[in-house]
Amino acid sequence: MLEKSKKDLSQTELVSVEDFVPKDHLLRKINAAVDFDKIYEFVEDLYCHNNGRPSIDPVILFKMVLIQHLYGMHL
Repeated sequence: MLEKSKKDLSQTELVSVEDFVPKDHLLRKINAAVDFDKIYEFVEDLYCHNNGRPSIDPVILFKMVLIQHLYGMHL
């Protein structure tokens, strides 16, 4: 007899972002070797603290460009 199980779409699964990137991945090595917090010092003068829209984190922007360069994802 054929039975179809009902799909329970309300299930919750906890997944850590750490599980997606292997421990020996190049990006983990770069993250361990580079002090990305220095970027805040470099760009601090370029941002207004009391005017304008909230910015995108400059470290995130830098990492996006770095990943594009490393993996040849030029648009």
